[in-house]
Amino acid sequence: MKNQISFLVYGDYALFTDPVTKMGGEKFSYQVPTYQSLKGITESIYWKPTITYVVDEVRVMNPIQMESKGIRPMDYNDSSKSNLSYYTYLRKVAYQVKVHFIFNEQRPDLQKDWNEDKHYAILKRSIEAGGRRDIFLGTRECQGYVEPCRFGEGAGHYDDYEGEIHFGAMVHGINYPDETGRDELEIRLWQPKMKKGSIKFIKPEECTIVKSIKTMKAKEFSFDSIQSVDELFEQL
Repeated sequence: MKNQISFLVYGDYALFTDPVTKMGGEKFSYQVPTYQSLKGITESIYWKPTITYVVDEVRVMNPIQMESKGIRPMDYNDSSKSNLSYYTYLRKVAYQVKVHFIFNEQRPDLQKDWNEDKHYAILKRSIEAGGRRDIFLGTRECQGYVEPCRFGEGAGHYDDYEGEIHFGAMVHGINYPDETGRDELEIRLWQPKMKKGSIKFIKPEECTIVKSIKTMKAKEFSFDSIQSVDELFEQL
């Protein structure tokens, strides 16, 4: 696929929060990253409202390990107080990610920015530079780093694992109005499985469990407020 690219993202800690564990102020990470978290990482590398990223596959390179830490988050009802909570992080994570982009058909007003070759060139250069914005692995305190890779190369911890590993019901991602054309914010669920260290993601429209969260309008963009891909490309 011409507009498909791979990268390695890694860091000391990651927290892909299971929303079920947030009820009591605690946070517990999923064992593997969600589709939405990997899409967000890719958008931190390079993003324009003209394009939408589709995450194809992730390869888990390191063993899945957890570590709990005592955290004192701020009490937002009283800034002079803090409460002790326990957050459970993934530690020493590394993932090979394969993604491709498509043009956002919900943004017909930005069609003159639909230049596949230039977007691809900028994305490739952005990966080589470590991203255009800071990379976070699920949450702000978990700094991540990206670099180019060839998907499938190198030894992964689960390469020789026989059978499949199932992770139960997990958040797949979020449907935003500017990508669906609906004035609703929705959340998608699915049941991922890992085979020989790799998880192949279904597309957002293939998720059968979708729940509406709230009514929301799409954010408006124009070429008066964004830099065109031609201008960005000239700066390479």
